[in-house]
This record gives sequence, C-alpha cells and structure tokens, in this order.
Amino acid sequence: MSTADTPTNGTPLLELRGIEKHFGAVQALTDINLDVSAGNVTALIGDNGAGKSVLIKCIAGIHQPDGGQILWNGQPVHLKTPRESSELGIETVHQDLALCDNLDIVQNMFLGREESHRLALDEEDMEKAASKTLAGLKVTTVRSIRQPVASLSGGQRQSVAIAKTVLWNSKLVIMDEPTAALGVAQTTMVLELVRRLADQGLAVLLVSHNMNDVFEVADRIAVLYLGHLADERPAKELDRQSVVDLMTTGASTRTAEPAGGAP
Repeated sequence: MSTADTPTNGTPLLELRGIEKHFGAVQALTDINLDVSAGNVTALIGDNGAGKSVLIKCIAGIHQPDGGQILWNGQPVHLKTPRESSELGIETVHQDLALCDNLDIVQNMFLGREESHRLALDEEDMEKAASKTLAGLKVTTVRSIRQPVASLSGGQRQSVAIAKTVLWNSKLVIMDEPTAALGVAQTTMVLELVRRLADQGLAVLLVSHNMNDVFEVADRIAVLYLGHLADERPAKELDRQSVVDLMTTGASTRTAEPAGGAP
C-alpha cells in the first residue's frame, strides 16, 4: 500500500512526538520524541524499567499512547491493534520469537498467512518465496527450508524469525533482544543479518542490553531513563561509558563532545 512506501523526501519513516503512557498512577513514558529512518539501525537501550518494552508495544499497536502522536511517512497514524501496525509495514521479532517447534521453516514463515490454490495449500509457491527471502538475506546455514524449527540453533531460529518479517514486505523491523542467550558465533551471524536489513533499505529498531552489539551495528542510539528519553544521537558521538551514564543517571557530561566512536 502507498502508506508503507519508503519516504523519499528525507522524512523519517517513523516519528514519535511527545509520546506519553501511564498505567494507573505509574507514568511509563513521558514526552518521548524519536525518529526512526529507513536504511538505519536505531538502537533503543535502557536499564530494566526504563520503558523500552512499553515504547515498542506502542509502536506495534499493542498499547495505545495516552498522549502525543505517531507519524508514519510524515502522516499521523493511530495504531489500535498489531494488525494495523503490521499493515503499515511494522513487524516485531519478540524475544520468544513466536516460532512453532513442531513446524518446519516454510510452515513457520507462512503461519497464519498460508497461500492456497483451489482449496489446497500452495506448497511450491511458499517454498519458493521462503527460499528467495532467506537467500536475499544470505541466510545460508540451514540445510533445508523443510527442516523442523526444533532442530535449529538459536542463531538459526533468530534468522528465521527475522526472515519471516521480511517476507511480508515490512518497512520497519523491531527486534527485542535478538542476541540474548546466543553464543559468540551465533551473535555475529544475527548482527550481520541486522546490518543487512538496514543496508537493504529497511528501518531497524534494535532493543538491546548488550553494549557490544549496539556499537557493532547501530547508526543511532536512543537511551531511555525512567520513561524519559535521556539522549538520542549518532552512535559515533557516544562511547560505552557515556551510554552507561545515561542509562543509570539520565545524564552524562561525556556526551557534550563527540567521543570519536566506540573504543
């Protein structure tokens, strides 16, 4: 649909303006302003309770903000359900991945969106689409697209979950802790895939606690502190210590001048 086309006028794909969210007396988000652009990895980091999960759920249509505005391609949108978010081109890879161990890769990638022909599943077309998507993302470690998901490694499972979002013409992929509990080699594979998504023109919003991962792939870093946006800037203008300061105190004198990138 036209509303999901990538902006060509420099407008950020997603803009959050003054987003507020509370749960009873608890103010979870306060005056959040954030831009997420196509072709970039934007890292969203913060300590436990900083508001990361609440914010991405507002973008994904799970929560509705109590104040502020969400703009998509420069146009205000009201995301009342995950389906409405998905229809715009916003897909989320949650920590639990939402994969079914008893199904194979193709069945997982098309779960709930199966293609049919004359009342029968169109297995050939689904296999071709799954193979093309995996090949386009250079996911080459799975031995067969008919391999049961239960037999995959953690990194392979994450790759399938990410490929599933790309299959449905997503424009913004939100990833919630994609390298949690992965080993070094698997983490490298997933981070390369994250970078590849951005290089192919998608917007990526990466939620992570892992500072090494963030500085490995992020173009911009946004730091939440107690529901407030403490800072947001190019990754090259921050270093690990300044980010830790922002996460734990909400401020850092070290961010006043570019730090020359991560050490």
